[in-house]
Amino acid sequence: MTEIDPRAAVSSRAQLGRNVRVGAFAVIGDDVELGDDSIVHPHAIITGPSRFGRANVFFPGCAVGGAPQDLKYHDEPTRLEAGDANEFREFCTVHRGTPEGTGVTRVGSHNLLMAYSHVAHDCVVGDRVILVNSATLGGHVTIEDHATLGAFCPVHQFCRIGRFAYIAAHTVITQDVPPFAKVVAPRETRCYGVNAIGLERNGFSRERIQAIEQAYRLLLRSKLNTTQAVTKMKETLASSPDVEELLRFIETAERGITK
Repeated sequence: MTEIDPRAAVSSRAQLGRNVRVGAFAVIGDDVELGDDSIVHPHAIITGPSRFGRANVFFPGCAVGGAPQDLKYHDEPTRLEAGDANEFREFCTVHRGTPEGTGVTRVGSHNLLMAYSHVAHDCVVGDRVILVNSATLGGHVTIEDHATLGAFCPVHQFCRIGRFAYIAAHTVITQDVPPFAKVVAPRETRCYGVNAIGLERNGFSRERIQAIEQAYRLLLRSKLNTTQAVTKMKETLASSPDVEELLRFIETAERGITK
């Protein structure tokens, strides 16, 4: 029972699942695949090649699946792939990949991309990520599950944001942000410790949070440099899977980490 307003423009090459609703003056372009139960509000624009799972919602003015903002891009066949139950709010933009990158931009499931947020070419966004108003991802950025980026946060190309990280509004990110961190930049970008409230809300036990906090004390508040702190964590906290994840993240960072 797909419902398409007669004033909408839907390409004959688009594939719409069951129970999809398309509002007035919405545009769905060539090679767009929309899963069941998706909603396209009036004036939303979806272009392809792009594929979306079920129950995605596209709000008025969003532009999803457009060509990348890259001067080296010359209309090559790249794509956007997204999972289920994402919300693309007003005037957010999500672009396809580039041939120089992976060729695909990936967005997971249950994400909230708030008004005027931007996901650039070749980005990878995990599940249950929140991009608050005007948060902006440069190309090739990876955002892991449950991360939150505050309003007006720009993230430099090729940076990574770890799981459950929280980045406060107006914070400029030019280095990788480790998992579980809370990063604030009143004057300079610094890591202020563990995102304890976010972890508690997502079911982390007190014991798990305490182990993460001990690791961050070594990383941020001891007189050890990063290499020495990593060694100390391995000696004293190696039994914690969360600390192991933090260690893997630090040891694979190519741009350094935010401290």
